Amino acid sequence: MTHPLPRLTLRPGKEQSLQRRHPWVFSGAISRADRQPQEGDLVDLYTSTGDFIARGHCGIGSIAVRILTFDPAESIGPDFWHRRLQAAYRLRQTLRLTDTPATTCYRLVHGEGDNLPGLVIDIYGTTAVIQAHSVGMYLVRHQLAHALRAVYGPERLHAVYDKSSGTLPPKSGLDPVDSYLWRTDDPTPHPLDPRLVLENSHPFRADWEGGQKTGFFLDQRDNRALVGHYARGRRVLNTFCYTGGFSVYALRGGALSVDSVDSSEKAIRLCTENIALSTPTVPHRELVADALAYVRQMPPDAYDLVILDPPAFAKHQKALPNALQGYKRLNAAALEKMPTGSLLFTFSCSQAVSREQFRLAVFSAAAQARRRVRILHQLTQPADHPVNIYHPEGEYLKGLVLYVE
Repeated sequence: MTHPLPRLTLRPGKEQSLQRRHPWVFSGAISRADRQPQEGDLVDLYTSTGDFIARGHCGIGSIAVRILTFDPAESIGPDFWHRRLQAAYRLRQTLRLTDTPATTCYRLVHGEGDNLPGLVIDIYGTTAVIQAHSVGMYLVRHQLAHALRAVYGPERLHAVYDKSSGTLPPKSGLDPVDSYLWRTDDPTPHPLDPRLVLENSHPFRADWEGGQKTGFFLDQRDNRALVGHYARGRRVLNTFCYTGGFSVYALRGGALSVDSVDSSEKAIRLCTENIALSTPTVPHRELVADALAYVRQMPPDAYDLVILDPPAFAKHQKALPNALQGYKRLNAAALEKMPTGSLLFTFSCSQAVSREQFRLAVFSAAAQARRRVRILHQLTQPADHPVNIYHPEGEYLKGLVLYVE
């Protein structure tokens, strides 16, 4: 016999965001529960007048429920996960990412953007890497692995790796350990290097076991290509370089020289490996240094293409004022040192920072540096990181390309 799910009742008027299909319910919107759910449990949500409105995973943080379906007849189980992953795969087929030899790494599931809030799945060759950002998704990770095998088939998927230890809520009490959920005897995506993947024909090593995120920053693929387009004949500085993605594109794009700066020695080692794969024929330097300090101390006119791609300065709204000041300081320091006719690629990956707020911070930096700048491009994440139109918070990556005069 199937027992009914815990029933949560919303406060009057709090159903309005769900009627607009927003996939989050905050804790303050809930008035009562017929029985107390555990974190990660499936729950049903009802309006104050007793009407069903949504079903999702329960959480203990400020986001009390992440919505999975608005259909009362849709049960959440193995068939549900298979349908959602199949839909995500079809979108990547539309984007021509699933069968393109030149690009063997991409995002398959982007949380709310693929109607699977709390879940990220990235594909590296024949390995799928799962990151659960909610306890509910973590508890069904084996069902997700099984569904992935069904969607891809044995020839195209050789391993499923769970890398959720750094993304689950700290108070979850699960003590997760990153590990393979399933793999064949030889989960090698490339016959010569088990970590080698291609992005726009550029080779990279993706370290899903020990690297940041799922092993590689897939969300800058289109923006890296734009750097390659503009790099010819320029002296390039890539700050917060991590694995050196922008540096590889700049070198392959015809830059005169490239300097890659990161405060992490491990990141610089990864950068060095990826640069070596591209066999550069022009000067390249890797520097372990604080990026802001390096930019402030660099000689004037040393670089005429500068990339500022820092980690998230604001992970929540309380950090927003300091984050905006951080973006202003960093961009002002670069603009003060850049020669006339140079290009600045500047980014924010902070979800709490809106596109307008980031643009205002960069405007303030230009005014402080007393530089005239023009916006050439306004950048965002690629199409395999889709934004649910009912969840604008999913548009987290903001970027500007500025022409400095």
